[in-house]
Amino acid sequence: MTEPSRPQTAEGGCFCSAVRYRIIGPPLLSIICHCNTCRRTSSAPSVGWLTVNRGCFELLGDPPQQFTSSPGVERTFCGKCGSPITYVSADDPDMMDVTTLSLDRPELFPPSREMWLEHRVPWESSNASIRQYPRESSDGPYHGT
Repeated sequence: MTEPSRPQTAEGGCFCSAVRYRIIGPPLLSIICHCNTCRRTSSAPSVGWLTVNRGCFELLGDPPQQFTSSPGVERTFCGKCGSPITYVSADDPDMMDVTTLSLDRPELFPPSREMWLEHRVPWESSNASIRQYPRESSDGPYHGT
């Protein structure tokens, strides 16, 4: 799933730069999620996620705040500006999803699939050039509820 053109190290952070992080190692997956929970927790029509091994994620700045968005799912956000940062599911605790648009260079990590299209708001277009899933993907890390 890793594309050779993707960098092996990436940094990012929240809008106000209080929370900063580094990812060391190749990303496993890049997706767009339309699930109701992602939409509600971000107040956006969809959320881009970059899936990485949890051990590859290193905090550099302030620790983010954490909350349980659904059973077994922990999300983090900046306590100062509110930017969503990560998603971790108890179903796959070795993996972590990082909001793609919190990366300093999100354009380097284009999505390869869209998930939970059955929850997509009708006025947001889907990207027909990438794999589409009505719910979660059956051939990669789990995401969404």
